[in-house]
Amino acid sequence: MQRWALFLAGYDYDIEFKRTATQANADGLSRLPLPDQDSSEENSEYVNIHQIDCLPLTCKMIENETKRDPTLACVYEATLKGWKYTDKAPLIPYYSHRHELTIHEGCVMWGVRVVIPTKLQSRVLDELHEGHLGIVKMKSLARSFVWWPGIDQQIEQLANKCIGCQEVQSMPQPAPVHLWEWPSAPWQRIHIDFAGPFLGLMFFIIVDAHSKWPEVFCMKSTSTSYTIDILRTLFARTGIPEHIVSDNGPQFISEEFQLFMKRNGIKHSTSNPYHPATNGLAERFVQTMKQSLRSMAHDSGSLQHKLARFLLSYRNSIHTTTSCTPAMLFMGRNLRLDLLKPDLNRHVRNHQFKIRGGERRTLRQLSVGQTVLARNYRGPNKWLRAIVTAQRGPCSYTVKVAGNLYWRRHIDQLRNTAVTTEQNQTQSLVGIPYTNGVPLEPQIVTSPEVTTLASPTEMESTYSEASVVPDCSEHQFPSIEEGNISRRYPQREHRPPDRLNL
Repeated sequence: MQRWALFLAGYDYDIEFKRTATQANADGLSRLPLPDQDSSEENSEYVNIHQIDCLPLTCKMIENETKRDPTLACVYEATLKGWKYTDKAPLIPYYSHRHELTIHEGCVMWGVRVVIPTKLQSRVLDELHEGHLGIVKMKSLARSFVWWPGIDQQIEQLANKCIGCQEVQSMPQPAPVHLWEWPSAPWQRIHIDFAGPFLGLMFFIIVDAHSKWPEVFCMKSTSTSYTIDILRTLFARTGIPEHIVSDNGPQFISEEFQLFMKRNGIKHSTSNPYHPATNGLAERFVQTMKQSLRSMAHDSGSLQHKLARFLLSYRNSIHTTTSCTPAMLFMGRNLRLDLLKPDLNRHVRNHQFKIRGGERRTLRQLSVGQTVLARNYRGPNKWLRAIVTAQRGPCSYTVKVAGNLYWRRHIDQLRNTAVTTEQNQTQSLVGIPYTNGVPLEPQIVTSPEVTTLASPTEMESTYSEASVVPDCSEHQFPSIEEGNISRRYPQREHRPPDRLNL
């Protein structure tokens, strides 16, 4: 019955009832094929072979093929009688597992796995690949049932040749991250990108690769000409970079943008299509900026105000890659952001301001004609009474000590006093150099009533006419005579040189 079923499977027929009277005797000629038989019909012999080949493998079939396979026949005999050393290439893989090979019902076994003969290996591979499970699961399934030398390599080759498996393959394992070379100076290489539409606007992102300094522009238009205008304005402040990295946006690959790069001597590199990680510096900053602006959604202020606050904080924060703030690497200083942190420079400046007479101290003022005590540096008396004759500056005064003797003193060298010159007209002037009729210091005013400062011309003439004695000791001062001042050192006599009149 099975033979007839296989035989009839090669025909397309309809079963009809036919009376016995209408049936003729069967003869050999009636069984021959008709001369006009359609050649497109499947040959029954081919169908029979195909049906037989599709039958599942059994241990009986493996046993028969094991005896016919020359390699497995030797393995079978060596396993029964004992292995001897052999250098034949086909037997070497089996010899290495000789202690694990056994015989079970005419089949060679390696542990619990059946060793498949060469003729049946392709059929076993087809059954393993029937579900298109992939290389890993095919190997796992094979390790539970079958084995032969090189089965893993054959499974991989079968999966790689399958068109269906290759078309649904997942992405390969990502390659190690290729880091851009760190520039040695700021603004050598910059990364640019567009972000948006975000919050109803487009943002133009520019990040310096050396310092990680970001620049963000709210774009009214993303056209090539407007993008070039933004870059030209930025380059006017920061200088022209050497290298620009961008994605393949239409603004960056246009002919106008490429011409702008060439005219400014800038090298332009674009990332691989659909691979934004190539321009990862700009892409990562876009993510950081969006996250920060979303976090400030409930804060008061405009979008421009929030963006400025974010940029100020970001530029003054330490970057994880450089371990330094972008402001320090780009500008050489940190941005003034915090008033809570003690500042030594500010403390010193404030203290100096207070010392100069800022908040707590006020500058003393003296009036012309006021009696004061002037500091004396030339005699035994530390202070001498004097009268203010003129104010030469904010802290400088001219005082009259005695007679025609005038001193120039700082406000710190003058003291207020209630003693007048009329109460005590005599004061020791021992050791005080003066001239008769010529004051020791330039006479700025001639009388206490004059309070204006002398002109530079008058001061110069007064200095030229003054005769100053530099020393302070009493015994070193020359005698003072009426209308005459003796010299401290003898006058040098100038004689003409003696020449040899040859």
